[in-house]
Amino acid sequence: MSSPALRAIINLDLPGATISRHLYGHFAEHLGRCIYGGFWVGPDSNLPNHNGIRLDVVNALRKLKIPNLRWPGGCFADEYHWRDGIGPREQRPRMINSHWGDVVEDNSFGTHEFMELCELLGADPYISGNVGSGTVQEMSDWVEYVTRDDDSPMATLRRQNGRDAAWKVPFWGIGNEPWGCGGTMTAHSFTELARQYSTYTRNHGGNQLYRIAAGASDGDFVWTKTLMEALSHIGNEQVPRDLFQAVSFHAYTLTGPWEDKGDALEFTTDEHYLSLAIVRRIESFLEGHSAMMDVYDPGKKVGLVLDEWGTWWNPTPGTNPGFLEQQNALRDALVASYHFDAFHRHAGRLVMANIAQTVNVLQAMLFADAETGSLVLTPTYHVFEMNTGHHDARTLSVHVLDETPREQTARGPVDVLSTSASTKDGSALISLTNGHATEELALSIDLRGAVVTGATGRVLTAPTLGAHNTPTNPAAVAPRALDKVRIVDGVLEITLPPASYTTVSLALGAGVR
Repeated sequence: MSSPALRAIINLDLPGATISRHLYGHFAEHLGRCIYGGFWVGPDSNLPNHNGIRLDVVNALRKLKIPNLRWPGGCFADEYHWRDGIGPREQRPRMINSHWGDVVEDNSFGTHEFMELCELLGADPYISGNVGSGTVQEMSDWVEYVTRDDDSPMATLRRQNGRDAAWKVPFWGIGNEPWGCGGTMTAHSFTELARQYSTYTRNHGGNQLYRIAAGASDGDFVWTKTLMEALSHIGNEQVPRDLFQAVSFHAYTLTGPWEDKGDALEFTTDEHYLSLAIVRRIESFLEGHSAMMDVYDPGKKVGLVLDEWGTWWNPTPGTNPGFLEQQNALRDALVASYHFDAFHRHAGRLVMANIAQTVNVLQAMLFADAETGSLVLTPTYHVFEMNTGHHDARTLSVHVLDETPREQTARGPVDVLSTSASTKDGSALISLTNGHATEELALSIDLRGAVVTGATGRVLTAPTLGAHNTPTNPAAVAPRALDKVRIVDGVLEITLPPASYTTVSLALGAGVR
């Protein structure tokens, strides 16, 4: 006998904070095959490309309405000197990528190539500047080079390298992981640098910089406290000083210790539940960082940015371990959907998030092989695509009335149901994840405050949690229509398959129910 349906309520006429589209941002580092062999194949490639940028990769990402792209790192950013990546490619100096694989970087993909990529994607650039091994002058010059439009020294240099008009670059990162690969600094020492670098990264013309000070790892709330103290005093109701406009933090999901993070495909059901329990930490991280920021910035003028997140498993056997290549399974898709539900609940403070990384690295959207020309959409890609309706929509609270099923893990119990919802333009989108490996989950959701004139469902699932897409089976995990979606007297009745991610799109009519 099946269990009774879980009851929930959504008040469609009580929208909350706006879910910034930038919560669906991406990250592309000079790491393994993310840039070279992923985005960049070179102008002489036999693959269709635009000035060396692989076009099928661009077209796939455009379907996600990718809002922003973070570059050049990551750890690589703090050993990258931007002048090495401009001018004729054959004259650009080489360097050693000591962080990722100890390989030689030829700098053939630099500032102009990145900006052209963002233009092709329709994405806002997010440039992460070098604080670890660079200088204030170096970063100041870089901002001038890309954003100034008169005859200044850097604007003149840009024109000499083939670009007349300045670009718009709204997002600028002040360092990366300064507590680790970005300089092994203390919170206090980095905060002093962040104030200095932010002062000299100036707005040029109509380009307004949104400066993001590199922040904490996981739940290091002291780091956030130290950064916020640089902007405001406790309880001061005045607008914080306009040095940097956001602070960041990083949080990854791994089920084992750092030296053995877990396998991407060979894992137990218990390890699956453990991954969901670890994802649940993101809620406490968001709450803690937000609460610390509220002390110094009660008006929420300063944004919180999670510019690295995702699963981190052991590298695929046979690959360079420094390239961080891992397979992407249905489990990874559910990890992503759990994250997004948490992001939506904290949309009042969280303004941006960037999954690590876009192509071929960590929890990638795409697997692109430059030699064979294959392109594979991962299960995680499909979660991003199914969620485009949440971009710039306003949150709706999902009130679950009954106790949700839980599974026990080494990190404590974890709910197997995750939900969120939003509304915009006369419609609503409900996201529903059933994290249970073997049991379906029935829901009865009372839709109040508006008349629902139609409902369509899509589901992402597969026979096993380790199911994944390959060049020979590219649709092993792909969304399909979910037919068993009913609206009865304003109540949504739906049954979620085991290990599945479901979205329900609602058309809203005039009137109030």
